[in-house]
Amino acid sequence: MKQLSIARTVAVLLAFVAGTPLASHGAEAEARRFASNHQGVFGGQKLRYSAIVEENFITDAAGKRTASIFTTSYIRTDVPKGTQRPVIFVFNGGPGSASIWLHMGYVGPRRIDFKDVVKPETAPPFNTVDNPDSPLDVADIVLIDPVGTGFSRILPDGKPEQFYGTAQDAKVTVDLIQRWTRQNERWNAPKFLLSESYGTIRAAVVARLLAGGPMETGSMEGITLSGVILLGQAMDLGGSAGDDGRYLNTLPTLAATACYHGKVTGCTAAGQVEAANKFISEEYLQALHAGSRLTDAQRDSVANRLATLTGLTPTVVRENNLRINAGEFARSLLADQGKEIGMYDGRYTLPLAASGKDPVADDPAMGQYVPGFVAAYNIYARKDLGVAINDEYQPIAFRAVNGPWDYGRGPGGGADKNFATDLAVAMRRNPQLRLMVGTGYYDLVTTLGAADYTVAHAGIPLEATQFHLYPSGHMPYLGTEAREALAKDVRAFVAGAKK
Repeated sequence: MKQLSIARTVAVLLAFVAGTPLASHGAEAEARRFASNHQGVFGGQKLRYSAIVEENFITDAAGKRTASIFTTSYIRTDVPKGTQRPVIFVFNGGPGSASIWLHMGYVGPRRIDFKDVVKPETAPPFNTVDNPDSPLDVADIVLIDPVGTGFSRILPDGKPEQFYGTAQDAKVTVDLIQRWTRQNERWNAPKFLLSESYGTIRAAVVARLLAGGPMETGSMEGITLSGVILLGQAMDLGGSAGDDGRYLNTLPTLAATACYHGKVTGCTAAGQVEAANKFISEEYLQALHAGSRLTDAQRDSVANRLATLTGLTPTVVRENNLRINAGEFARSLLADQGKEIGMYDGRYTLPLAASGKDPVADDPAMGQYVPGFVAAYNIYARKDLGVAINDEYQPIAFRAVNGPWDYGRGPGGGADKNFATDLAVAMRRNPQLRLMVGTGYYDLVTTLGAADYTVAHAGIPLEATQFHLYPSGHMPYLGTEAREALAKDVRAFVAGAKK
Protein backbone atom coordinates (compact mmCIF):
# COMPACT_ATOMS: atom_id res chain seq x y z
CA MET A 1 0.00 0.00 0.00
CA LYS A 2 1.23 3.52 -0.84
CA GLN A 3 2.16 5.75 2.07
CA LEU A 4 -0.51 8.38 2.74
CA SER A 5 0.70 11.97 2.97
CA ILE A 6 0.32 13.74 6.31
CA ALA A 7 -2.28 16.09 4.79
CA ARG A 8 -4.24 13.19 3.37
CA THR A 9 -4.09 11.34 6.67
CA VAL A 10 -5.43 14.37 8.54
CA ALA A 11 -8.23 14.76 5.99
CA VAL A 12 -9.24 11.12 6.34
CA LEU A 13 -9.29 11.35 10.14
CA LEU A 14 -11.32 14.56 10.13
CA ALA A 15 -13.82 13.08 7.71
CA PHE A 16 -14.19 9.99 9.88
CA VAL A 17 -14.80 12.02 13.03
CA ALA A 18 -17.31 14.22 11.20
CA GLY A 19 -19.33 11.15 10.29
CA THR A 20 -19.01 11.56 6.51
CA PRO A 21 -18.12 8.64 4.24
CA LEU A 22 -15.11 10.51 2.83
CA ALA A 23 -12.72 8.20 4.65
CA SER A 24 -13.38 5.56 2.02
CA HIS A 25 -13.66 7.79 -1.05
CA GLY A 26 -10.03 8.18 -1.96
CA ALA A 27 -8.30 5.72 -4.24
CA GLU A 28 -5.65 5.19 -1.56
CA ALA A 29 -7.96 4.70 1.42
CA GLU A 30 -8.07 1.25 2.97
CA ALA A 31 -11.33 -0.59 3.30
CA ARG A 32 -12.53 -0.49 6.88
CA ARG A 33 -12.56 -3.83 8.67
CA PHE A 34 -13.54 -4.73 12.23
CA ALA A 35 -12.78 -8.28 13.37
CA SER A 36 -13.43 -9.88 16.74
CA ASN A 37 -13.51 -13.38 18.23
CA HIS A 38 -16.35 -14.87 20.23
CA GLN A 39 -17.92 -18.07 21.48
CA GLY A 40 -21.48 -19.16 22.06
CA VAL A 41 -24.01 -21.99 22.05
CA PHE A 42 -26.07 -22.46 18.90
CA GLY A 43 -28.39 -25.35 18.21
CA GLY A 44 -27.10 -26.96 21.38
CA GLN A 45 -23.46 -26.79 20.23
CA LYS A 46 -20.81 -24.71 21.97
CA LEU A 47 -18.50 -23.22 19.35
CA ARG A 48 -16.03 -20.44 18.63
CA TYR A 49 -16.46 -17.98 15.77
CA SER A 50 -15.07 -14.79 14.31
CA ALA A 51 -17.21 -11.77 13.48
CA ILE A 52 -15.99 -9.57 10.63
CA VAL A 53 -17.63 -6.31 9.61
CA GLU A 54 -15.92 -5.15 6.45
CA GLU A 55 -16.17 -2.60 3.70
CA ASN A 56 -16.24 -3.70 0.06
CA PHE A 57 -15.58 -1.21 -2.72
CA ILE A 58 -17.48 -1.41 -5.99
CA THR A 59 -15.56 -0.05 -8.99
CA ASP A 60 -16.57 0.92 -12.51
CA ALA A 61 -14.92 -0.04 -15.80
CA ALA A 62 -12.33 2.73 -15.30
CA GLY A 63 -11.39 1.40 -11.87
CA LYS A 64 -13.02 4.27 -9.98
CA ARG A 65 -14.72 3.50 -6.70
CA THR A 66 -18.46 4.04 -7.08
CA ALA A 67 -19.86 2.55 -3.89
CA SER A 68 -18.93 1.21 -0.47
CA ILE A 69 -20.85 -1.85 0.74
CA PHE A 70 -20.60 -3.38 4.19
CA THR A 71 -21.00 -7.05 5.00
CA THR A 72 -21.02 -8.80 8.35
CA SER A 73 -19.61 -12.34 8.39
CA TYR A 74 -19.87 -14.89 11.18
CA ILE A 75 -17.39 -17.72 10.56
CA ARG A 76 -16.91 -20.72 12.81
CA THR A 77 -13.24 -21.05 13.75
CA ASP A 78 -13.00 -24.27 15.77
CA VAL A 79 -13.09 -26.54 12.70
CA PRO A 80 -10.19 -28.10 10.77
CA LYS A 81 -8.58 -25.80 8.23
CA GLY A 82 -10.11 -26.22 4.80
CA THR A 83 -13.48 -27.41 6.12
CA GLN A 84 -16.13 -26.48 3.57
CA ARG A 85 -19.00 -25.49 5.81
CA PRO A 86 -22.22 -24.27 4.16
CA VAL A 87 -22.55 -20.50 3.79
CA ILE A 88 -25.80 -18.56 4.08
CA PHE A 89 -25.87 -15.12 2.39
CA VAL A 90 -28.52 -13.01 4.11
CA PHE A 91 -30.34 -9.83 3.14
CA ASN A 92 -33.62 -8.06 3.83
CA GLY A 93 -35.77 -6.09 1.44
CA GLY A 94 -37.36 -2.68 1.02
CA PRO A 95 -35.92 -1.93 -1.44
CA GLY A 96 -33.93 0.32 0.84
CA SER A 97 -33.76 -1.89 3.91
CA ALA A 98 -30.61 -2.98 5.71
CA SER A 99 -30.19 -6.53 7.02
CA ILE A 100 -30.83 -5.37 10.60
CA TRP A 101 -34.14 -7.27 10.92
CA LEU A 102 -32.84 -10.74 10.12
CA HIS A 103 -29.58 -9.88 11.89
CA MET A 104 -31.09 -8.89 15.24
CA GLY A 105 -34.24 -10.99 14.95
CA TYR A 106 -32.97 -14.39 13.89
CA VAL A 107 -29.55 -15.13 12.36
CA GLY A 108 -27.20 -13.09 14.56
CA PRO A 109 -25.42 -14.51 17.63
CA ARG A 110 -27.35 -11.99 19.73
CA ARG A 111 -30.90 -10.76 19.20
CA ILE A 112 -33.32 -8.13 20.41
CA ASP A 113 -35.07 -9.14 23.64
CA PHE A 114 -38.65 -7.94 24.05
CA LYS A 115 -40.47 -8.86 27.26
CA ASP A 116 -43.69 -9.20 25.25
CA VAL A 117 -43.10 -9.45 21.51
CA VAL A 118 -46.56 -8.13 20.52
CA LYS A 119 -46.41 -5.31 23.10
CA PRO A 120 -42.74 -4.42 22.79
CA GLU A 121 -40.87 -1.72 24.61
CA THR A 122 -41.03 1.41 22.45
CA ALA A 123 -38.63 3.55 24.51
CA PRO A 124 -35.23 2.82 26.09
CA PRO A 125 -33.76 0.86 27.66
CA PHE A 126 -33.65 -1.95 25.08
CA ASN A 127 -31.92 -5.27 25.69
CA THR A 128 -30.19 -7.99 23.67
CA VAL A 129 -29.65 -11.62 24.65
CA ASP A 130 -27.65 -14.57 23.37
CA ASN A 131 -29.42 -16.23 20.44
CA PRO A 132 -29.13 -20.03 20.43
CA ASP A 133 -31.48 -20.14 17.41
CA SER A 134 -28.87 -18.62 15.09
CA PRO A 135 -27.96 -21.21 12.40
CA LEU A 136 -24.24 -20.67 13.03
CA ASP A 137 -23.90 -24.29 14.15
CA VAL A 138 -24.78 -25.55 10.66
CA ALA A 139 -23.45 -22.75 8.43
CA ASP A 140 -21.34 -19.63 8.29
CA ILE A 141 -23.37 -16.45 7.82
CA VAL A 142 -22.77 -13.41 5.62
CA LEU A 143 -25.16 -10.45 6.00
CA ILE A 144 -25.28 -7.87 3.22
CA ASP A 145 -26.39 -4.24 3.59
CA PRO A 146 -27.15 -3.00 0.05
CA VAL A 147 -25.99 0.40 -1.18
CA GLY A 148 -27.80 3.22 0.62
CA THR A 149 -28.61 1.10 3.68
CA GLY A 150 -26.73 0.41 6.89
CA PHE A 151 -23.26 1.94 6.53
CA SER A 152 -23.17 1.27 2.76
CA ARG A 153 -23.00 4.38 0.61
CA ILE A 154 -22.68 5.67 -2.94
CA LEU A 155 -19.28 7.35 -3.42
CA PRO A 156 -18.64 10.59 -5.39
CA ASP A 157 -17.78 8.72 -8.59
CA GLY A 158 -21.02 6.71 -8.40
CA LYS A 159 -24.60 7.56 -9.28
CA PRO A 160 -27.91 6.34 -7.77
CA GLU A 161 -29.06 4.84 -11.07
CA GLN A 162 -26.05 2.49 -10.98
CA PHE A 163 -27.37 0.80 -7.83
CA TYR A 164 -31.01 1.65 -7.13
CA GLY A 165 -32.69 -0.86 -9.41
CA THR A 166 -33.56 -4.55 -9.44
CA ALA A 167 -31.09 -5.52 -12.17
CA GLN A 168 -28.32 -3.22 -10.91
CA ASP A 169 -28.73 -4.33 -7.30
CA ALA A 170 -28.70 -8.02 -8.24
CA LYS A 171 -25.52 -7.60 -10.27
CA VAL A 172 -23.75 -5.99 -7.29
CA THR A 173 -24.99 -8.75 -4.98
CA VAL A 174 -23.66 -11.40 -7.36
CA ASP A 175 -20.30 -9.61 -7.39
CA LEU A 176 -20.19 -9.58 -3.59
CA ILE A 177 -20.99 -13.29 -3.35
CA GLN A 178 -18.31 -14.10 -5.92
CA ARG A 179 -15.79 -11.92 -4.11
CA TRP A 180 -16.54 -13.41 -0.69
CA THR A 181 -16.31 -16.94 -2.12
CA ARG A 182 -12.97 -16.17 -3.74
CA GLN A 183 -11.42 -14.38 -0.77
CA ASN A 184 -12.48 -17.08 1.68
CA GLU A 185 -11.72 -20.01 -0.66
CA ARG A 186 -15.23 -21.42 -0.35
CA TRP A 187 -15.81 -22.66 -3.90
CA ASN A 188 -16.79 -26.11 -2.66
CA ALA A 189 -19.08 -24.93 0.12
CA PRO A 190 -22.86 -25.37 -0.26
CA LYS A 191 -24.30 -21.88 -0.69
CA PHE A 192 -27.70 -20.59 0.35
CA LEU A 193 -29.61 -17.33 0.07
CA LEU A 194 -31.82 -16.29 3.00
CA SER A 195 -34.03 -13.36 2.08
CA GLU A 196 -37.06 -11.45 3.27
CA SER A 197 -39.75 -9.26 1.66
CA TYR A 198 -38.29 -7.39 -1.37
CA GLY A 199 -35.16 -9.40 -0.67
CA THR A 200 -37.01 -12.40 -2.12
CA ILE A 201 -36.99 -10.60 -5.49
CA ARG A 202 -33.26 -10.00 -5.07
CA ALA A 203 -32.82 -13.70 -4.27
CA ALA A 204 -34.75 -14.81 -7.35
CA VAL A 205 -32.75 -12.60 -9.73
CA VAL A 206 -29.41 -13.35 -8.02
CA ALA A 207 -30.08 -17.09 -8.19
CA ARG A 208 -30.57 -16.75 -11.96
CA LEU A 209 -27.52 -14.55 -12.49
CA LEU A 210 -25.04 -16.48 -10.36
CA ALA A 211 -24.58 -19.21 -12.95
CA GLY A 212 -24.05 -16.54 -15.59
CA GLY A 213 -24.85 -16.61 -19.26
CA PRO A 214 -23.20 -15.17 -22.38
CA MET A 215 -26.39 -13.43 -23.48
CA GLU A 216 -26.87 -11.53 -20.21
CA THR A 217 -23.83 -11.38 -17.96
CA GLY A 218 -21.40 -11.93 -20.81
CA SER A 219 -19.75 -14.90 -19.13
CA MET A 220 -20.44 -18.16 -17.34
CA GLU A 221 -19.73 -17.41 -13.68
CA GLY A 222 -20.71 -20.98 -12.83
CA ILE A 223 -21.62 -20.41 -9.18
CA THR A 224 -24.72 -22.39 -8.25
CA LEU A 225 -26.75 -22.51 -5.07
CA SER A 226 -27.85 -25.41 -2.92
CA GLY A 227 -30.90 -23.62 -1.60
CA VAL A 228 -32.95 -20.43 -1.49
CA ILE A 229 -35.01 -19.45 1.57
CA LEU A 230 -37.80 -16.93 1.07
CA LEU A 231 -39.47 -15.29 4.08
CA GLY A 232 -42.47 -13.06 3.44
CA GLN A 233 -42.05 -13.59 -0.30
CA ALA A 234 -42.92 -10.62 -2.51
CA MET A 235 -41.82 -11.86 -5.94
CA ASP A 236 -44.99 -11.20 -7.93
CA LEU A 237 -45.30 -7.46 -8.51
CA GLY A 238 -47.25 -7.97 -11.72
CA GLY A 239 -50.51 -9.05 -10.12
CA SER A 240 -50.66 -12.30 -12.05
CA ALA A 241 -53.50 -13.55 -9.83
CA GLY A 242 -55.75 -10.74 -11.13
CA ASP A 243 -57.97 -8.41 -9.12
CA ASP A 244 -60.16 -11.09 -7.56
CA GLY A 245 -57.12 -13.27 -7.00
CA ARG A 246 -55.88 -10.78 -4.42
CA TYR A 247 -59.00 -11.31 -2.30
CA LEU A 248 -58.83 -15.08 -2.67
CA ASN A 249 -55.17 -15.18 -1.63
CA THR A 250 -55.72 -12.81 1.31
CA LEU A 251 -58.66 -14.64 2.89
CA PRO A 252 -56.66 -17.37 4.73
CA THR A 253 -54.56 -14.71 6.46
CA LEU A 254 -57.65 -12.72 7.46
CA ALA A 255 -59.22 -15.87 8.87
CA ALA A 256 -56.13 -16.77 10.92
CA THR A 257 -55.81 -13.22 12.25
CA ALA A 258 -59.47 -13.09 13.26
CA CYS A 259 -58.90 -16.26 15.27
CA TYR A 260 -55.86 -14.75 17.01
CA HIS A 261 -57.93 -11.78 18.21
CA GLY A 262 -60.82 -13.93 19.41
CA LYS A 263 -63.24 -12.75 16.73
CA VAL A 264 -63.75 -16.39 15.80
CA THR A 265 -64.09 -18.82 18.68
CA GLY A 266 -63.03 -22.44 19.05
CA CYS A 267 -60.44 -22.14 16.30
CA THR A 268 -56.75 -22.38 15.53
CA ALA A 269 -54.74 -20.49 12.94
CA ALA A 270 -54.05 -23.69 11.00
CA GLY A 271 -57.72 -24.70 11.16
CA GLN A 272 -58.81 -21.29 9.91
CA VAL A 273 -56.42 -21.47 6.98
CA GLU A 274 -57.73 -24.91 6.07
CA ALA A 275 -61.35 -23.75 6.33
CA ALA A 276 -60.67 -20.66 4.24
CA ASN A 277 -58.95 -22.65 1.51
CA LYS A 278 -61.84 -25.11 1.43
CA PHE A 279 -64.35 -22.26 1.11
CA ILE A 280 -62.26 -20.67 -1.66
CA SER A 281 -62.16 -23.82 -3.76
CA GLU A 282 -65.76 -24.85 -3.19
CA GLU A 283 -67.65 -21.57 -3.24
CA TYR A 284 -65.77 -18.26 -3.02
CA LEU A 285 -63.95 -18.49 -6.35
CA GLN A 286 -67.18 -19.21 -8.21
CA ALA A 287 -69.00 -16.44 -6.34
CA LEU A 288 -66.46 -13.77 -7.28
CA HIS A 289 -66.49 -14.98 -10.87
CA ALA A 290 -70.29 -14.79 -10.97
CA GLY A 291 -70.32 -11.15 -9.86
CA SER A 292 -73.72 -9.51 -10.27
CA ARG A 293 -75.19 -12.79 -11.54
CA LEU A 294 -75.39 -13.98 -7.90
CA THR A 295 -78.92 -14.09 -6.51
CA ASP A 296 -79.65 -12.24 -3.28
CA ALA A 297 -79.79 -15.55 -1.44
CA GLN A 298 -76.43 -16.65 -2.85
CA ARG A 299 -74.86 -13.30 -2.01
CA ASP A 300 -76.17 -13.48 1.57
CA SER A 301 -74.86 -17.03 1.93
CA VAL A 302 -71.36 -16.03 0.80
CA ALA A 303 -71.40 -12.91 2.97
CA ASN A 304 -72.40 -14.89 6.04
CA ARG A 305 -69.67 -17.46 5.44
CA LEU A 306 -67.05 -14.73 4.95
CA ALA A 307 -68.24 -13.06 8.15
CA THR A 308 -67.87 -16.34 10.03
CA LEU A 309 -64.30 -16.77 8.77
CA THR A 310 -63.08 -13.18 9.17
CA GLY A 311 -64.91 -11.99 12.27
CA LEU A 312 -66.40 -9.06 10.36
CA THR A 313 -70.14 -8.44 10.21
CA PRO A 314 -72.13 -9.60 7.17
CA THR A 315 -73.03 -5.96 6.60
CA VAL A 316 -69.38 -4.93 6.27
CA VAL A 317 -68.75 -7.85 3.92
CA ARG A 318 -71.72 -6.93 1.69
CA GLU A 319 -70.74 -3.24 1.68
CA ASN A 320 -67.34 -4.31 0.30
CA ASN A 321 -68.99 -6.41 -2.43
CA LEU A 322 -67.72 -9.68 -0.87
CA ARG A 323 -64.15 -8.46 -1.39
CA ILE A 324 -62.27 -7.62 1.82
CA ASN A 325 -58.83 -6.12 1.30
CA ALA A 326 -56.22 -6.31 4.01
CA GLY A 327 -56.25 -2.59 4.78
CA GLU A 328 -60.01 -2.51 5.30
CA PHE A 329 -59.75 -5.60 7.49
CA ALA A 330 -56.97 -4.05 9.61
CA ARG A 331 -59.14 -1.01 10.33
CA SER A 332 -62.41 -2.89 10.82
CA LEU A 333 -61.64 -6.06 12.80
CA LEU A 334 -61.20 -4.38 16.21
CA ALA A 335 -63.01 -1.12 15.44
CA ASP A 336 -65.53 -1.95 18.17
CA GLN A 337 -62.61 -1.81 20.62
CA GLY A 338 -61.19 1.38 19.12
CA LYS A 339 -58.13 -0.44 17.78
CA GLU A 340 -56.36 -0.98 14.47
CA ILE A 341 -54.23 -4.05 13.78
CA GLY A 342 -50.84 -4.11 12.06
CA MET A 343 -50.48 -4.85 8.36
CA TYR A 344 -46.94 -6.16 8.79
CA ASP A 345 -48.06 -8.30 11.72
CA GLY A 346 -51.73 -8.62 12.57
CA ARG A 347 -51.00 -9.47 16.21
CA TYR A 348 -50.03 -5.87 16.97
CA THR A 349 -52.55 -3.13 17.77
CA LEU A 350 -52.65 0.64 18.28
CA PRO A 351 -55.57 3.01 18.95
CA LEU A 352 -57.69 3.44 15.82
CA ALA A 353 -58.68 7.01 16.55
CA ALA A 354 -55.06 8.19 16.68
CA SER A 355 -53.90 6.26 13.61
CA GLY A 356 -51.76 8.32 11.23
CA LYS A 357 -51.35 8.21 7.48
CA ASP A 358 -47.80 6.94 7.13
CA PRO A 359 -48.19 3.31 6.00
CA VAL A 360 -44.96 2.30 7.74
CA ALA A 361 -44.33 4.59 10.72
CA ASP A 362 -48.00 4.46 11.74
CA ASP A 363 -48.39 0.73 11.21
CA PRO A 364 -49.07 -0.83 14.63
CA ALA A 365 -46.38 -3.47 14.08
CA MET A 366 -43.59 -1.50 12.38
CA GLY A 367 -44.17 1.54 14.55
CA GLN A 368 -43.65 -0.47 17.73
CA TYR A 369 -40.85 -2.95 17.05
CA VAL A 370 -38.57 -0.77 14.91
CA PRO A 371 -37.13 1.37 17.78
CA GLY A 372 -35.95 -1.73 19.66
CA PHE A 373 -34.27 -3.23 16.59
CA VAL A 374 -32.48 0.01 15.71
CA ALA A 375 -31.17 0.60 19.23
CA ALA A 376 -30.22 -3.04 19.70
CA TYR A 377 -28.15 -3.16 16.51
CA ASN A 378 -26.30 0.08 17.23
CA ILE A 379 -25.43 -1.03 20.77
CA TYR A 380 -24.41 -4.51 19.63
CA ALA A 381 -22.33 -3.34 16.65
CA ARG A 382 -20.27 -0.94 18.71
CA LYS A 383 -20.03 -2.86 21.97
CA ASP A 384 -19.69 -6.46 20.78
CA LEU A 385 -18.36 -6.14 17.23
CA GLY A 386 -16.14 -3.10 17.82
CA VAL A 387 -17.53 -1.16 14.85
CA ALA A 388 -16.00 2.32 15.05
CA ILE A 389 -17.95 4.17 12.37
CA ASN A 390 -19.37 7.56 13.22
CA ASP A 391 -21.77 7.55 10.28
CA GLU A 392 -25.49 6.89 10.80
CA TYR A 393 -26.62 3.32 10.31
CA GLN A 394 -29.60 3.52 7.93
CA PRO A 395 -32.13 0.77 8.79
CA ILE A 396 -34.62 1.81 6.09
CA ALA A 397 -33.98 4.42 3.41
CA PHE A 398 -37.37 4.93 1.78
CA ARG A 399 -36.99 8.38 0.26
CA ALA A 400 -33.42 8.02 -1.02
CA VAL A 401 -33.56 4.39 -2.18
CA ASN A 402 -37.10 3.07 -2.34
CA GLY A 403 -38.64 6.07 -4.10
CA PRO A 404 -36.39 6.16 -7.19
CA TRP A 405 -36.04 2.37 -7.45
CA ASP A 406 -35.92 1.03 -11.01
CA TYR A 407 -37.88 -2.21 -11.43
CA GLY A 408 -37.11 -2.24 -15.13
CA ARG A 409 -39.17 0.73 -16.31
CA GLY A 410 -36.79 3.49 -15.27
CA PRO A 411 -36.21 5.22 -11.89
CA GLY A 412 -39.43 5.41 -9.89
CA GLY A 413 -41.35 3.74 -12.70
CA GLY A 414 -43.16 1.17 -10.60
CA ALA A 415 -43.22 -2.58 -11.05
CA ASP A 416 -45.29 -4.91 -13.20
CA LYS A 417 -43.27 -8.13 -13.31
CA ASN A 418 -43.48 -11.51 -11.62
CA PHE A 419 -39.89 -12.16 -10.56
CA ALA A 420 -40.73 -15.70 -9.47
CA THR A 421 -40.04 -16.69 -13.07
CA ASP A 422 -36.37 -15.77 -12.50
CA LEU A 423 -36.26 -18.34 -9.72
CA ALA A 424 -37.94 -20.89 -11.97
CA VAL A 425 -35.18 -20.34 -14.56
CA ALA A 426 -32.49 -20.79 -11.90
CA MET A 427 -34.06 -24.04 -10.72
CA ARG A 428 -34.28 -25.35 -14.27
CA ARG A 429 -30.61 -24.60 -14.84
CA ASN A 430 -29.65 -26.20 -11.52
CA PRO A 431 -31.77 -29.33 -10.82
CA GLN A 432 -30.25 -29.64 -7.33
CA LEU A 433 -31.41 -26.19 -6.22
CA ARG A 434 -34.10 -26.44 -3.55
CA LEU A 435 -36.55 -23.84 -2.28
CA MET A 436 -37.96 -23.15 1.18
CA VAL A 437 -40.84 -20.68 1.58
CA GLY A 438 -41.68 -19.43 5.08
CA THR A 439 -44.71 -17.22 5.78
CA GLY A 440 -46.31 -15.79 8.90
CA TYR A 441 -49.96 -16.57 9.57
CA TYR A 442 -50.56 -12.91 10.46
CA ASP A 443 -48.71 -11.20 7.59
CA LEU A 444 -51.28 -9.01 5.83
CA VAL A 445 -48.69 -7.56 3.42
CA THR A 446 -47.24 -10.69 1.84
CA THR A 447 -49.88 -13.27 2.63
CA LEU A 448 -49.59 -17.03 2.85
CA GLY A 449 -52.12 -17.40 0.03
CA ALA A 450 -50.04 -15.18 -2.23
CA ALA A 451 -46.96 -17.29 -1.49
CA ASP A 452 -48.75 -20.50 -2.45
CA TYR A 453 -50.23 -18.98 -5.60
CA THR A 454 -47.02 -17.32 -6.77
CA VAL A 455 -44.89 -20.43 -6.48
CA ALA A 456 -47.56 -22.69 -8.00
CA HIS A 457 -47.98 -20.49 -11.09
CA ALA A 458 -44.37 -19.57 -11.91
CA GLY A 459 -43.04 -22.87 -13.19
CA ILE A 460 -41.10 -23.55 -10.00
CA PRO A 461 -40.75 -27.31 -9.43
CA LEU A 462 -42.97 -28.11 -6.46
CA GLU A 463 -41.15 -31.37 -5.76
CA ALA A 464 -38.08 -29.26 -4.87
CA THR A 465 -40.09 -26.81 -2.75
CA GLN A 466 -41.20 -26.88 0.86
CA PHE A 467 -43.68 -24.51 2.53
CA HIS A 468 -43.80 -23.60 6.22
CA LEU A 469 -46.20 -21.43 8.21
CA TYR A 470 -45.24 -19.68 11.46
CA PRO A 471 -47.28 -18.00 14.23
CA SER A 472 -45.91 -14.57 13.39
CA GLY A 473 -46.20 -11.82 10.76
CA HIS A 474 -44.09 -10.34 7.97
CA MET A 475 -41.02 -11.15 10.05
CA PRO A 476 -41.81 -14.82 10.74
CA TYR A 477 -39.26 -15.06 13.54
CA LEU A 478 -40.84 -12.57 15.96
CA GLY A 479 -41.79 -14.55 19.02
CA THR A 480 -40.20 -17.57 20.67
CA GLU A 481 -42.47 -20.20 19.12
CA ALA A 482 -42.07 -18.83 15.60
CA ARG A 483 -38.31 -18.28 15.85
CA GLU A 484 -37.63 -21.74 17.25
CA ALA A 485 -39.77 -23.38 14.56
CA LEU A 486 -38.06 -21.40 11.80
CA ALA A 487 -34.62 -22.23 13.21
CA LYS A 488 -35.48 -25.93 13.22
CA ASP A 489 -36.72 -25.81 9.62
CA VAL A 490 -33.69 -23.87 8.35
CA ARG A 491 -31.27 -26.25 10.06
CA ALA A 492 -33.01 -29.22 8.43
CA PHE A 493 -33.06 -27.45 5.04
CA VAL A 494 -29.33 -26.68 5.16
CA ALA A 495 -28.47 -30.17 6.38
CA GLY A 496 -30.46 -31.65 3.51
CA ALA A 497 -28.11 -30.08 0.97
CA LYS A 498 -25.24 -32.23 2.21
CA LYS A 499 -27.02 -35.52 1.50
